[in-house]
Amino acid sequence: MHVADSLTGLEFEQLREASRIADIGSGAGFPGLVLAVALPGAQVDLIESVGRKCDFIQRAIDAAGIANARVINARSEDLAGGEGREAYAVVTARAVGRLSTLAELASPLLDDGGVLVAWKGKRDADEEAQLESAATALAMRPEEIRHVGPSAGSDHRHLHLIRKVGPTPDDLPRRPGMAKKRPRGDH
Repeated sequence: MHVADSLTGLEFEQLREASRIADIGSGAGFPGLVLAVALPGAQVDLIESVGRKCDFIQRAIDAAGIANARVINARSEDLAGGEGREAYAVVTARAVGRLSTLAELASPLLDDGGVLVAWKGKRDADEEAQLESAATALAMRPEEIRHVGPSAGSDHRHLHLIRKVGPTPDDLPRRPGMAKKRPRGDH
């Protein structure tokens, strides 16, 4: 089920054609590892702050011989303040946080015109409104929501496509944890 769910992101042309992908909050490697196997021409960086999860992902990469996947033991905010700043065409996130938090974490990692593909469950009007409210301050614009439930093995699975629409705002990234603790667009 996790593999099928991860593959639903390939419905977006932007993900299928990306040369460089960052999977934030990779956890056990979904969707990042699956996307690396499905997209051998793309470099996929799996960004995870918990060391033991990184160890697992690295063992999976080594065991499966996935040459285009790299695990990065860091918080996305720290990566975005250095080598990862505006370095990716696509950022993916599955089961990581609210849409406004994900958009804030993705914005400094994405190049101009790049996209965030966020795997979410049932649609949440408040969460979507919070993202709309925060979008301009994050240089991000919600573009599309696709229901992929049947192919994801869940009746309620949705994918959100959110595009970077300008340079990274000067105040991003904020300190690690701030996007979750004090999300932009909160009413």
